Amino acid sequence: MGHREDLLEGAKKCLVEKGFGRTTARDIVHASGANLASIGYHYGSKDALMMQAFLALAEEWGDAFSPEVTGVGGSLERFHSVWQGILARQEQSAAMWTASMEVALSRDRMPELRALLAASEGEGRRGLISLFTGVPETDLTDRDLRTLGAVYQALLTGVMLQWEFDPATAPSAADLAEGMRRLSTSLLTP
Repeated sequence: MGHREDLLEGAKKCLVEKGFGRTTARDIVHASGANLASIGYHYGSKDALMMQAFLALAEEWGDAFSPEVTGVGGSLERFHSVWQGILARQEQSAAMWTASMEVALSRDRMPELRALLAASEGEGRRGLISLFTGVPETDLTDRDLRTLGAVYQALLTGVMLQWEFDPATAPSAADLAEGMRRLSTSLLTP
């Protein structure tokens, strides 16, 4: 690997261990074995490098995430199955979720990263709908993304936040499926 790749790997390590706000350029240099000047040469700034590190971590997580899904698209069995896959990888994805929360709560301190994350929301929602329903991503409409995608995204973000706060009381896949069953029943009861 060259300095550019070493820096990216070092930044990913720092992001996982320290987050955005506490990582310094010197931390990245220490983790990567590269020199301080190479950050500016290869990435322009520490913040630009950290942004690339975050995107790389998110992409790696997405590429590695392919749960064994059972059940017909849209069924409670599939809902449970998808959540089992997500929660089975919770430990591996915790750093990404922590970093995402840090960006979300940063307000205006990381505007470029917030803009990138906002721009990728549609893709994330598209993937979630397809995962839970079995509908191919290419068949989804903008309305699907704004409605069903938003609900799945809210569930995922909320569940991951609960796991970040207190894994001991965070919901299991069975809890989520039972909660969804009860909610659906109550919504359909006249």
